[in-house]
Amino acid sequence: MQAVLIEKLHWYAIHNNLDLLISLQQEGKVNSYLQEKMATANDLLSQLQSANTPPYIIEEQCLEFLTKDLRPSKFNYLLAALEEDSETDYKRFKESGILTYEVINLIGACTPIFETLGFASANEDDRHLRYAITGAIKEYLDKQ
Repeated sequence: MQAVLIEKLHWYAIHNNLDLLISLQQEGKVNSYLQEKMATANDLLSQLQSANTPPYIIEEQCLEFLTKDLRPSKFNYLLAALEEDSETDYKRFKESGILTYEVINLIGACTPIFETLGFASANEDDRHLRYAITGAIKEYLDKQ
């Protein structure tokens, strides 16, 4: 079950936290991160297995636990904002193969906003956050 959960956590990171995964790859720490992260869920996994919980529920609850601090995805949020608010730049980045790189750069440019406004699932749809992010994206693109 641990191997399945690690694989699903890795898949989740690829699709939602690509910036984190690339950073870990550059440091050669992907496997250690996944193993350490899985270790934090071992107690929950043991409890669920001891209670004869069905495997699909174990996977769901453990993945919820493992990805809690990875949500919401700044990468996906900025990718969507760039596509919606700066479609021309989005297409240009995508066609030239640098979209992922530019979104990762945007995460760095927007980190102060995310920290100040407390980016979380509860305020992911907040218009003030969106306006601040849109402004930061515009400022970043103007420097390009």
